[in-house]
Formats: sequence, C-alpha cells, structure tokens
Amino acid sequence: MTVVSFTVPGVPVGKGRARFVRATGHAYTPSKTRAYETLVKVMAKQAMRGRKPFSEACAVFIHVLLTPPQSWSRTKWDFALGGGRWPTGKPDLDNYAKIVVDACNGVVFDDDRQVVKLTATKTYHKSNVVTVEVETIATRMAAG
Repeated sequence: MTVVSFTVPGVPVGKGRARFVRATGHAYTPSKTRAYETLVKVMAKQAMRGRKPFSEACAVFIHVLLTPPQSWSRTKWDFALGGGRWPTGKPDLDNYAKIVVDACNGVVFDDDRQVVKLTATKTYHKSNVVTVEVETIATRMAAG
C-alpha cells in the first residue's frame, strides 16, 4: 500500500523558529514545537502500522482545521463554519505544513526532499485537528 492517512488531534501548532542563546551561541527548538512534532510523529507511526517509510516521490495533503474564536457570536461562528470566512491569522499555513512534513521524516518517507507535491489548507471547523494524507506519486499516476 502506498497511501497513508492520519489525524493529529488538538490545537494545531505551526513550526516555531529556532531560538538562540546569545551567551553560548547555541540554537534550540521551542518546546511547543518539539512537543507537537512528537505528537505528529506518533500519529504517523501508528498510521504506518510497522511499514517502512516510502522511498519514492510523494504527494502530501494537509488540512488544518481550526475552531473560530470563542469571542465570536453564534452567527459569526456559523458563517465561518459554512465557509464564509477563512482563518487568516497566525500561524502561517506554511508553518503548519513545515511541522507536519518535518515530523514525517524517517517515518512516512525517508526524507522530505521526496515531497514533490504539497497541498495545504487552513479552514474553520467545529474542532481543532489536522488531517494528513501522503501517497507516492506512482499511486497518484496510476489513479489518473
């Protein structure tokens, strides 16, 4: 099988920038980024069910689903959930995609350089979740 899908529950987190300690010159990854990347990796491993990572070119489809702000009225919520409004705030969509793709390294595919197609969306939804689908390009080509 050359397709894997999984869901990452909870509030999505975008990839944080590396931080530097001036005194020592060392760089570190923010703890929130490390924790979420670990969660994505765990969900990806479960979805792989012991299979080896893909070694060929891959397409990755990421859907970031966010709840509207609690401060919004019910009317505004319903409008957003119906597709009338898009989540344009931070984190940026590319930071969500980056954390997912990086977490899949060595788990779903050997290396993220194999990702030759990346589709990502950020929409409002009744719950916070990220859905991910990775398939080899050979599968995509065979399907037409």
